[in-house]
Amino acid sequence: NFRPAFFRGVTTVCCKLFGQTQADAAVFGEKDFQQLAVVTQMVRDLNLPIEIVPAPTVREADGLAMSSRNRYLAAEQRTRAATLFRVISDIADAAKAGGDIEGALGEGQRRIAAAGFGKIDYLVVRDAATLGPYDRASKRPGRVLVAAWLGQTRLIDNIAV
Repeated sequence: NFRPAFFRGVTTVCCKLFGQTQADAAVFGEKDFQQLAVVTQMVRDLNLPIEIVPAPTVREADGLAMSSRNRYLAAEQRTRAATLFRVISDIADAAKAGGDIEGALGEGQRRIAAAGFGKIDYLVVRDAATLGPYDRASKRPGRVLVAAWLGQTRLIDNIAV
């Protein structure tokens, strides 16, 4: 979990909202996969009578995840932003094929930096259910997650392994 204080607030707000509305289901986008995983776990832990429905990430033609944050990107930044999807796709492909995940992550960091991104908050492969370390031998689903800054804009994305 990369933003624990933020997610404590999210779970508190969601728990209150679920209790007040008595909704049967709530839809959360896969784009913020950490939020989806944390809320799903909270519902399980508290045995809340609500179904959390994951909604697939909607993407632009070049693969960039659609986000309100994209409007803050200058035209040349917008072009470079699609690098994130290409990098996480390549890492997921390497993981699926039994390749060197650490090597793919290192190469991915290099490519993201070369595309002009500043700080990379994270580029990791995690267990999709727990967000703990990914163990290919377990045969459990994994997820490649990235958060990186392009100018003043923090972009996040993820893809299944």
